[in-house]
Amino acid sequence: MLIRMRKIFRKKPFPKEEIELLSDLEKRLKYCFKNLFLLKQALSHKSYINENRFDTLEHYERLEFLGDAVLELGISDLLMLHFPTSREGDMSKLRASIVNETALSEVARTLDLGRYIFLGKGEEQCEGREKNSLLADALEAVLGAVYQDSDFNTIFKIIKRLFMPVIELATKEDINRDYKTKLQEEVQNLYKVAPQYRLVKEEGPDHDKTFEVHLFISGKKAGQGQGKSKKQAEQNAAQDSLEHLAEFTV
Repeated sequence: MLIRMRKIFRKKPFPKEEIELLSDLEKRLKYCFKNLFLLKQALSHKSYINENRFDTLEHYERLEFLGDAVLELGISDLLMLHFPTSREGDMSKLRASIVNETALSEVARTLDLGRYIFLGKGEEQCEGREKNSLLADALEAVLGAVYQDSDFNTIFKIIKRLFMPVIELATKEDINRDYKTKLQEEVQNLYKVAPQYRLVKEEGPDHDKTFEVHLFISGKKAGQGQGKSKKQAEQNAAQDSLEHLAEFTV
C-alpha cells in the first residue's frame, strides 16, 4: 500500500501551494513526512474528495480511526508514567476528560489545524474550519498519519508535547473539584447545611480580572479565595475553608 502511494505521489506531484501548506504544518508538528501523501489524506475532508472526484486519494476517516486508537494508547501511557499510584478508575476518568471532542479541538487550534484542512465548497461556506467535531477528527487523522509514516515512539513524543498541558490542566481542575466536593460533604456531615459562596470583589480590566469570593457556613464566614475566574476563586475559598474547618464553629 505504501509503495503504491509513493508511486502515485511521484507521478502526480502536488501543486506548489499545497506543498508549501503541508510543509508549514510539518513545521508546527515538528515532524517531516517520508510520504507526504499521507498528510494530504489526513487533511482531506470527504466533502473535498466528493467534489473533486479523486481516484487515488481517500478522505481522512480511515486515518482518523487509526489515530483515535493511537491517541488513546499514548494518553494511557502518559497517565501511567505520571500517576504511578492512581487507580484505574481515576485514570479512566482523567483520560475521558482529555480524549474528547472539546479537548481535541482545542489542541487542534494550537496547531491552527483548521487552516490546513481541504474542504468542499459547501463545508467551507458553513465555516467547517471552526467546527469542533471537524477539528477533532482531523487531529486524530493527522496523528494516525504520523504513526503510519513512522512508529509509536515518534508519535508518542508528539502526543506528549501536544497533550501534557491538557493533562496538567485536567489534573488541576480535578483536584479543585475535589476541594469543593469534599467541603460540601464535610459541612453537610457536621452542620447539616450547604456552604454558600459570595462574590465580594472583582478588580482589573475585562481581559485580566481578579475575583474574590468569601465562603459562609450558616451565615458565618469560613474562608475566602481569589482567582482569575469566579469558579477558580470559589475553588480556592473551598480549599481555604477545608484547611480551617477543624477550628470553625457556627
